[in-house]
Amino acid sequence: MKKWAYPLAIITLIIFIFLKFTFQSDWMNKFDAKMADVFFGNQFIEVFHFIGEPIFVVIVAVILIVYLAWKTKNYRGMLFVVLTFAAGNVLNQVLKKWIQRARPEIEDQLTSYSFPSGHAMTGILYLFATAYILAEINSKGRKILLWVGASILMVLIGLSRIAGARHFATDVLAGWSMGYTWFIICVIWYERRKRTLQSNHK
Repeated sequence: MKKWAYPLAIITLIIFIFLKFTFQSDWMNKFDAKMADVFFGNQFIEVFHFIGEPIFVVIVAVILIVYLAWKTKNYRGMLFVVLTFAAGNVLNQVLKKWIQRARPEIEDQLTSYSFPSGHAMTGILYLFATAYILAEINSKGRKILLWVGASILMVLIGLSRIAGARHFATDVLAGWSMGYTWFIICVIWYERRKRTLQSNHK
C-alpha cells in the first residue's frame, strides 16, 4: 500500500464519528434529501446493488480463499480475507444495532437498521481486499486497473442504495468511511505478519 493510504484511515474514522453525531441534524437531513433527489429511481445505478448482496460477497470470498489455498498457499492471505469480509460484516451489524437509525420511509422497506450501509461497508471491504490480494501478483499497470475498477464498483454499489431508497446518503458515506478504516487495520496486520514471517526465514 502507498504510504498515504494509512493516515487516510484515520481521516475516514473521523468522518465516520462526525457522521454518527450529525446525521440527525437539519443540514445533514437536507444533504440526504438532496442526494435522494439526484439518485432516486436511477435504474442503471440501482442494478449495482446485486454485486453488494451477501451471497455475491460470499462467493467472491470462497473463490479467493480457494485460490489462496490452492494456487499460492498463502494462508495468511486466507485469514486476511476472513478478517476483511466476515469480521467487517460483523462490525457493520454491531454498529447498526448500536446506532439504530431507521431506514428511509418507503413501501416494502427493509426492517434492519440503516447506519452505516452494509452494502457500502462490505462493498469497499471485499472489493479493496480482492484488489489488494490480486495486486500482489500483477504488474504495475494491472495493479492500477484493479484499484480503479474496485473504486468505481465501490462507488456504484453505495450509490445504488440511495437510488433504491434503501439508505440515506450519510449511511453510505459512513459505510465507506468505516469500511476503509477496517480495511487498513486488516492490511496493517497482514503486512506486519508478512514482515515477521520473512524475518524468521532469514
